[in-house]
Amino acid sequence: MRNVLISGAGVAGGTLARLLARAGWAVTVVERAPGPRTGGQAIDVRGVALDVVDELGLGERLRALRTRMRGMSMVDGDGHELFRSEEHTLSSGRLDSADFEVLRDDVVAMLLEAPGVEYVFGDSVTALTEEAHGVRVQFSHGGFRTFDLVIGADGLHSAVRRLAFGPEEDFNRHLGQYLAIFPTANFLGLADWQVWFRHEHTGGAVYPVRDNTELRVTLGFGSEPLPRMSVPEQKRLIAERLAGLGWEVPKLLEAMAAADVFYFDAMAQIHLDRWSTGRVVLVGDAGYCASALSGQGTSLALVGAYVLAQELGRAGHEAAFAAYERRMRPFAALNQALATENPEGPAAEESVERAKNAISLA
Repeated sequence: MRNVLISGAGVAGGTLARLLARAGWAVTVVERAPGPRTGGQAIDVRGVALDVVDELGLGERLRALRTRMRGMSMVDGDGHELFRSEEHTLSSGRLDSADFEVLRDDVVAMLLEAPGVEYVFGDSVTALTEEAHGVRVQFSHGGFRTFDLVIGADGLHSAVRRLAFGPEEDFNRHLGQYLAIFPTANFLGLADWQVWFRHEHTGGAVYPVRDNTELRVTLGFGSEPLPRMSVPEQKRLIAERLAGLGWEVPKLLEAMAAADVFYFDAMAQIHLDRWSTGRVVLVGDAGYCASALSGQGTSLALVGAYVLAQELGRAGHEAAFAAYERRMRPFAALNQALATENPEGPAAEESVERAKNAISLA
């Protein structure tokens, strides 16, 4: 039995773990968080990624949990409505599409149900040493293990990528924005309706989830790259950048200050000349992050994990990694372009349709 270490228990890591375990691999997943991550935003499953969730056996369950927005409003910094739509939302596109939007934590929770996978939470990879027949992996909590393959599915700030390919700054392309995401009670009384607000270089979105009992809040601002900050420092910075805005923004900032579950990061992309070296390979955001601005990060993670597992079932790791990259690179490039090229109107819809289906799972 071949054994593999996957670093990261998110969508890419969980998908790959489920598929490899089903194919007979001995799979270990290490995740630095103390347990499954909660919170985060609603994420889109689009195009060919719909086929992947069906192949995983999760399509029916995930569709049952989809968000069911009736539409959206856009307001300015004073709360004046700029426009509204009952045909699409900014987060998930057309409401009559076969694509669907679902909470990230619901997707991850289902993926973690995979039988035969060893999950190790609260630990991380600190060193990789390639040997003749495997990779010796050192862990932050001490000790080491040797695996046939190591797969970095550990996101934008991937430790595996840093150890195997070099420092993040060599591959990170900052997109000029920062976002914060957190849950709070639905004190606005929204019912299946999104509200977006914007003012100059700041803005955000609020939408209800969990049968309208909870809000997921996104707050953002434009900025050049910032130094690392603690969570209290991040919250203070957001409050400063959004200070003075009207509508419900002061209440949202109060909710943010009290939030125990909180995410904050730059909108950025990862670009590498290659996604594998020796017995180490990257998947999802670790290798080709498109950023939340693309709306395709989850689909890239699902499809990338599926293609990698498929190729590992066909050939040894060298040929499999090469075939995986050959198939995925055009797909990743088109989806990354969704965040940077910014077409409008029919051209934007055409770009999304082309990008989300630009790969075959055969």
